[in-house]
Amino acid sequence: MDLIDQTREYVSEVLADEPSSHDMHHIERVEKVCMRIREKEGGDEQVLRLAALLHDVGIVKEHQEGGDHAQYSAEIAQEFLTVADADKDLIEHVTACIRSHRFSRRLEAQTLEAKILQDADRIDALGAVGIFRSLVSMGALRVLRLSIGTIKETSMNAYNDEPLEGFYEYMEKKPFKILERLNTGTARKIAEERLKIMHAYLDALKEETCYIE
Repeated sequence: MDLIDQTREYVSEVLADEPSSHDMHHIERVEKVCMRIREKEGGDEQVLRLAALLHDVGIVKEHQEGGDHAQYSAEIAQEFLTVADADKDLIEHVTACIRSHRFSRRLEAQTLEAKILQDADRIDALGAVGIFRSLVSMGALRVLRLSIGTIKETSMNAYNDEPLEGFYEYMEKKPFKILERLNTGTARKIAEERLKIMHAYLDALKEETCYIE
């Protein structure tokens, strides 16, 4: 079994019980988008595949203990790849990509591969899949209430009880923040297509719930 397949099997086991917002399907979608961006932008395929596969492997620890899953994932990836006898430079490159991938950390990607991983992970928060993942996350935290006249949530952060803005406003604002922070032209083209899907959905949701601004 080569290193990529070994890594895929390992991550699949680690994330077996994770909700669909961060499950193995999310990992494989990010990997697929990384490869799509790489076709146009270049980048090392092995680094990208390993970084994509391992980028959320620390999410289980975050859910259990709090903290930052990007940092946890980088640490776990380093340990896993070291045991797998991967090249030291490869390990450093992969873990650097993972460490900087998280949207909320606002870390600047230092390599092309790190930029591509950031873009691919952010793109998975857009389009039909992005809407689905958001609803799954909110439902898991029991924070979404759909009512006539408005769509509200109480909190999307398990560690913060302060109310956030309504779901409609949240979904209107975050996609544009993502679009503004994409690194590559290829990613922006993909994102723009997915934004069209989100706009159509949100317009329909607004109409069907008689949303009043």
